[in-house]
Amino acid sequence: MKNQDKHKSEKKSSLGGFRRLVILGGGESGVGAALLGKQKGHEVFVSDKGEISKKYKEVLLNNEIDFEEKNHTESKILNADVVMKSPGIPDTVPLILKLKENGVQVISEIEFAAKYTEASIVGITGSNGKTTTTLLLHHILKNAGLNVGVAGNIGDSFAQQVAEQDYNNYVLELSSFQLDGIEKFAPHIAILTNITPDHLDRYEYDFNKYIASKFRITKNQSSADYLIYDVDDEAINNWLKVNKIQAKLVPFSLEKELEYGAFIRENNIIINITKDTINMPISALSIKGKHNTKNAMAATMAAQLLKARKQVIKESLEDFEGAEHRLENVAKVRDVVYINDSKATNINATYYALECMDNTTVWIVGGVDKGNDYNDLLPLVREKVKAIVCLGVDNEKIKNTFGNVVDIIVETAGAEEAVKVSHKLAERGETVLLSPACASFDLFDNYEDRGRQFKAAVRSL
Repeated sequence: MKNQDKHKSEKKSSLGGFRRLVILGGGESGVGAALLGKQKGHEVFVSDKGEISKKYKEVLLNNEIDFEEKNHTESKILNADVVMKSPGIPDTVPLILKLKENGVQVISEIEFAAKYTEASIVGITGSNGKTTTTLLLHHILKNAGLNVGVAGNIGDSFAQQVAEQDYNNYVLELSSFQLDGIEKFAPHIAILTNITPDHLDRYEYDFNKYIASKFRITKNQSSADYLIYDVDDEAINNWLKVNKIQAKLVPFSLEKELEYGAFIRENNIIINITKDTINMPISALSIKGKHNTKNAMAATMAAQLLKARKQVIKESLEDFEGAEHRLENVAKVRDVVYINDSKATNINATYYALECMDNTTVWIVGGVDKGNDYNDLLPLVREKVKAIVCLGVDNEKIKNTFGNVVDIIVETAGAEEAVKVSHKLAERGETVLLSPACASFDLFDNYEDRGRQFKAAVRSL
């Protein structure tokens, strides 16, 4: 009996002194955490309800890490001291609820890996712009000579990098799902790009719960830390009015001039957070559109706070190439431009994409609807879209919303067919835009798979 009590108290102890680490999910974050856990002397077990890919299975076998696939054996999971779960697993599944009832700590890979590094961390979240801001900031810091890794939703997992390289600085792209699994994680600099309704299916269709999830990025910050945020964003401002945070607020705006922060004056970006003010024309940015101006402001301020030199920042903003699947120019075929914006998995991201379109557009849209309200897109669709090509299993909502606005709406069953139909509809000087506003899981593995299939189809025209 005494031993049982001892084991229970160990389970509830802080993350420092535990023995058995169980990892749910054998993907990038899970296998990275397994490598770090093994290196730190924990007894590691990986369990995946689906099939683990060949690439990750080889890593587990080569490192002699115990695992199972196509099943969760409860007896091997419920005896964990700590469970690290993949961000794709909701908190509401019965196994997670049972673990929590048993007093087992359930955390994210971000929380787990952060315990084992002394690095300075920039955490970037938001409904849109995370990837671009993360890649841009990493690009600036690398050019500035900092020893810096990029992780989170991008590239090799944070845990694997802590295990194998442990940089002095990390730039982490963080989803709300990853933030839901943190307890003590505290980035030195947090960036909140914007908050618009997304993933509401995971938050009981309650926008306020989703907003609270995003703000978890700052919950453990101290007065020595910084929160960079969009002061034009209504959801962010409303939350800050009623919630006190410790971090120093660093705002950016396209709408008003700020005494401290980043703003626009006469088509120039002004960054006014140190004695060394930055003044740069918007036209010099390599990435275009209002949303990218905001992303550039956020990345620039973070870089300045990390002591990157002004000249390096300016040069990096001018030569940055942008993210794959985010307003990516694929090709020009018979004077029609094809653009891959497969990463636009919500309404707001697609709004930005349509806003950037200068020519008449054939718009490819659709997939798994996450509670979308398409009405916000109506003015842009009226103005710019001549035809809609649906790319999803269920397109009723799209047809009902835009049926009276666009004359041509065609349903297709895959990327190749969508591209062929768009090719027939588009005339010289026009644009074909893949910007789905939806998740991809009805027809594709993920948004990358959707984007690559689109690009392959365009190149084979």
